[in-house]
Amino acid sequence: MLNAIDISSLQPHPKLDGVDLVIVKASEGRTYANPLRRDQEKAVRGAGKQMAWYHFLWPGNIQAQAEWFIKCADPKPGDVLACDWETTTSRTAATCAEKDAFLAAVKKLRPKLRVILYCNLDYWKRHDTTSQCGDGLWIADPGAAAGKPRVQHPWLIHQYGIRNNTDVNVVNFATVQAWKDWAGAPEPEKERPAPRPTPPAPKPGPYTPPPFPAGLAPGKSKPSAKSLQKALRAAGFLQISDADLSDTYGPRTQGGVGRFHNAHPQYRSKGVSYDPAIGPRGWAFLFTLAYGRK
Repeated sequence: MLNAIDISSLQPHPKLDGVDLVIVKASEGRTYANPLRRDQEKAVRGAGKQMAWYHFLWPGNIQAQAEWFIKCADPKPGDVLACDWETTTSRTAATCAEKDAFLAAVKKLRPKLRVILYCNLDYWKRHDTTSQCGDGLWIADPGAAAGKPRVQHPWLIHQYGIRNNTDVNVVNFATVQAWKDWAGAPEPEKERPAPRPTPPAPKPGPYTPPPFPAGLAPGKSKPSAKSLQKALRAAGFLQISDADLSDTYGPRTQGGVGRFHNAHPQYRSKGVSYDPAIGPRGWAFLFTLAYGRK
């Protein structure tokens, strides 16, 4: 798992050693903006850490709050946006419906970015009625060991305690690259390979791709993902050695499928900008692309 901290103006100079992801407070309500956010952003990006932003949600004026959040954060490609849903200093709170509306409004304003929900156990178990958390759940459960929050719902980030006056979290990804692939972070310009012309669709011929294995999906190990990994490698979308081939359809394989879909978006699921799951049509085209050309 990765390590993360979340900060506001109360942590003007956070320690970034050993941290993979920093979640910075951008805004609150319709008028408050974290006055240190730009300096904190500069420090985070300068240290090569992954960047995320959060907005403290108040009841009412949901669209205005979403627009204010985007204005204050000014997020870049690959940044993640979070809704902080909890009790305000006035002892009020947004409703579950307002929380859902805010997530939807932010996603509409920045459809290519991941949008997630932050809340504590009480809000998730007693106030939430829809289980709507956007692209992932950031759960606060300081009474549980790191990485073992007491929720049944799949979680993305677990805020498990406080160290040096800073909230500490673990992120449910094995590597920074897996997080970057999920978040849609662009590769650094100097590391980006030269553009490769899109090959023409393979002409019909004697090659017949293998049948799509029913049940193949991200996170599963049955059916085996090895044949998918080999095809992605042969087509140039995944760098992997024979020794690293695995039955598990893990983050590395998902990243390869995501790159395949970026090159051939007609096989990506409708309405999404990043798709780590391959379907029967994409499977057939990938294998023909990898092995069907003479």
